[in-house]
Amino acid sequence: MSEPTFKQRARYWFDNTMSKGTKALIGWLTVITLVLTAIGAMFLLFVGKGDGVGGTLWTSFIHILDAGTITGDAEGGPYMVIMFATTIGGLVILSSLVGVLTTGLDAKLEDLRKGRSLVVEKDHTVILGWSDQVFIIISELVEANESEKRACIAILADRDKVEMEDEIRTKIADLKSTHVVCRTGDPADPDSIALVNPSQAKSVILLTSAEEDPDAQLVRSLLAVTQGEGGLKCHVVGAVSEGRNLPAARLAGGRAAHVVDANDLMARLMVQTCRQSGLSVVYTDLLDFGGDEIYMVDEPGLYGRPLAQALHAYRTSSLLGVLTKDGRCIINPPTSANLQTGDKLILIAADDSAIVLDGSRPAIDESVIVARGDAGNRPERTLILGWNAMSRTILEQLDQYVAPGSITDVISDHPDAAEAIRKIGPAMRVQGLNFKEDDTTDRRLLETLNPGSYNHIIALCSDDVAPQLADSKTLVTLLHLRDMAQRTGTRFKVVSEMADDRNRTLAQVTQADDFIVSDKLISLLLTQTAENPHLSQVFANLFSADGSEIYLKPADHYVRTGTPVNFYTVAESARRRGETAIGYRVVAEAQQAPSYGVHLNPDKGQTMMLQAGDKIIVLAED
Repeated sequence: MSEPTFKQRARYWFDNTMSKGTKALIGWLTVITLVLTAIGAMFLLFVGKGDGVGGTLWTSFIHILDAGTITGDAEGGPYMVIMFATTIGGLVILSSLVGVLTTGLDAKLEDLRKGRSLVVEKDHTVILGWSDQVFIIISELVEANESEKRACIAILADRDKVEMEDEIRTKIADLKSTHVVCRTGDPADPDSIALVNPSQAKSVILLTSAEEDPDAQLVRSLLAVTQGEGGLKCHVVGAVSEGRNLPAARLAGGRAAHVVDANDLMARLMVQTCRQSGLSVVYTDLLDFGGDEIYMVDEPGLYGRPLAQALHAYRTSSLLGVLTKDGRCIINPPTSANLQTGDKLILIAADDSAIVLDGSRPAIDESVIVARGDAGNRPERTLILGWNAMSRTILEQLDQYVAPGSITDVISDHPDAAEAIRKIGPAMRVQGLNFKEDDTTDRRLLETLNPGSYNHIIALCSDDVAPQLADSKTLVTLLHLRDMAQRTGTRFKVVSEMADDRNRTLAQVTQADDFIVSDKLISLLLTQTAENPHLSQVFANLFSADGSEIYLKPADHYVRTGTPVNFYTVAESARRRGETAIGYRVVAEAQQAPSYGVHLNPDKGQTMMLQAGDKIIVLAED
């Protein structure tokens, strides 16, 4: 191939210059203006109409910049022709300059709209991704940051910056002392992630979108954020939707990441809640920042003393467990054990300022303490209406809780249900499984099932239809069950799953015992873990079938009902049974929002009157 010609080289150089954008275009227009000014001045001097070199250049320059100048020219002939040509050239240059400036300004405004500047913040919370969960997380972070003068949340998502900001303002009216900054970019691209400055953040929360394989996006985001330049000093939290992807996600995140299995956690909570009405309210209270929260507290004054003393040492805080100096989390520890130097108490309190040692002697009334044992586990009948991705885990968890001889019936028209039941059936150790493929909204079907004969009923949202349609079908099923209960005069426990938290209010009219909103609880869990990574161990222990979990047990197993009693006495009665009392539930208030009768972490010195049917909320082995 022959050498490039001068013309080709010049064209190549010119193209490279023009590719530099608005600045290059303005530079070329400036050069053209100066050249045209010089040419106009040269012609004026040539025809003898110039007024010196300086004056002639100025005359030519003024005609280029202001087309109206030509109207004041009194000389005719060659002077008018040269000035007319110069003015026409100036009009072309000015119009080009206006176009270039407009285009450049539009491009700059578009960049500003996308938010491409670096988030210059420290100790802020970074959210990568966008979903309906973001509004719950922001609301909780606003509550958590209320005591701070200026807190910041930086969001990076593949959406328009202005649209995100408008939607946040619409859904969350008052951000209080928290400032929300949005940036447009790929949450799995390290260069885009660098915009929200994760290296100086206190935590990073990963959200998955509604795409076909959200866990793949989560793994990519974990790799991108943890392998960024300079490493990551803060902790990262996220949730996978399928348990089989959990090892890969944890490997991608490394030590800095706290990744949970969303479906597994919700299945565990669903099983525990169906067997204990009101439990989801307890968990919600522990998970959100609006009521009582979990704190890790150093208490040197109790080092070397038995945990029984720590149990009664706080009037307005409740002992949950111990975080040992080597990082182990022990829920409901034996109260005979001593608190070691370096150990932290895990306490429930309304605020860290409410955690105050009470030096007074606890007022325990021995006369009202009873020692009634729990009845042994009996075979149970459970009815599951509907099917989704966590149904298999629900059945596996039920098999760990129920007594031998228990039966679980599953009714669903989900296309995957029959095959899944066929595979999981042989793996059940203590319970038998029955399956019927049918529509759970069919009233005649529900009547043939005789729901009053079941100990527990779980209504699940199907995941083979849109969330709103799934909630609508669940509501229809719940309304049928409510009507059947009223007509027959029977009462049966129903726990329902809602896909959208906004439908919880509608579902209240069905008078079901409890409602689980999966996305909301996962969002609360991620937010709590982002603020305190040690809480991931606490909730992992509480949700597990092994060790101690939260139970709601009859109050008359601890104290005499109908008699004035304080919570010091209730807590002492529970301690003697190897349990830790953290609250109570009044059955008469079970239908009253928002607490539904649950009183978590009550003032231990305040006198109350427990009645038959009321429950004590305890941490216990079973």
